[in-house]
Amino acid sequence: MANKDWQNQTVSEFILLGFGDLPQLQVLLFLFFFVIYLVTMSGNLLIVSLVLADQHLQTPMYFFLGNLSFLEFCYSSTILPRMLTSLLTGERGISVKACFIQFYLFACLGGAECYLLSVMSYDRYLAVCKPLHYTTLMNGRLCLHLAAISWISGILVSTSTTFSVTSLSFCGPNEIDHYLCDLSPVIKEISCSDTSIVEMTAFIFACAFTLPPFLLTLTSYTLIIVTILRIPSTIGRQKTFSTCSSHLTVVALFYGTLMLVYMLPRSRNLRYVKKVFSLFYTVLTPMVNPLIYSLRNKEVKKAMQKGFKKFVNHMAFQKPSFLNIKTKSILL
Repeated sequence: MANKDWQNQTVSEFILLGFGDLPQLQVLLFLFFFVIYLVTMSGNLLIVSLVLADQHLQTPMYFFLGNLSFLEFCYSSTILPRMLTSLLTGERGISVKACFIQFYLFACLGGAECYLLSVMSYDRYLAVCKPLHYTTLMNGRLCLHLAAISWISGILVSTSTTFSVTSLSFCGPNEIDHYLCDLSPVIKEISCSDTSIVEMTAFIFACAFTLPPFLLTLTSYTLIIVTILRIPSTIGRQKTFSTCSSHLTVVALFYGTLMLVYMLPRSRNLRYVKKVFSLFYTVLTPMVNPLIYSLRNKEVKKAMQKGFKKFVNHMAFQKPSFLNIKTKSILL
């Protein structure tokens, strides 16, 4: 009877269940994700600032890193503030319009990240496998074009997928067993329309826009590893691999958990498992990215030390205003 009542109603609001089934852990989860959000925001903003300010980081590798950090900053801001509000206030409702906006931004930034990671892997391939031609091939114009293609690709896949989802009817129930408006739970749990065409369209666009960058990333790192293994010097192999290992770690974490979530069979028992693994590529990867690049990269650490010294020196020679007032009063 309840289901029949829902069939006659048009849903104007969705309920994101999130982690509401753990009421005793709401405060702890809020503090945990709040710390993650602060680290993510500060870390990625720091990387962007260093890339813009330090001349030694004005290279293709760090240009793409700056783009990735800015993307991760926006990515986290799309997901975490809404989750933190829900954990703090217990308010889990979200309007249909706001849900579609969140999904649009989430899909746009996720698609752009797939291409941006593949572009970064291609940059590392040229640096390792074609070092003599690297400067000529990876020029400033090509860097701008590759970055633009990454962002435009994310916009295209997001626009096409979101447009197809908005054509569906939602008449209940209105509960989404997730902490964000992702495509799969929206169309499979709460839509009362025939979703087969939408699912097929989303699958085609997902393959068209995410499979090529994944294959490019996989091919690039396969060739990089083969080239590294051919280096006769052990020190040379370690030095070359250290420049690529940080990016490879980010790629493995992002793609590994992403594929695991979307390749797991559709089962009610696996919903919570998917939700937990989704945290890796939506919440943890944006935080880990600046930490990996700053802690494992010597040039980034040097830029951080240089910037910190400039800040300290500026503060040391900056006379506090109350001292100026005191000096003037004495002279008078």
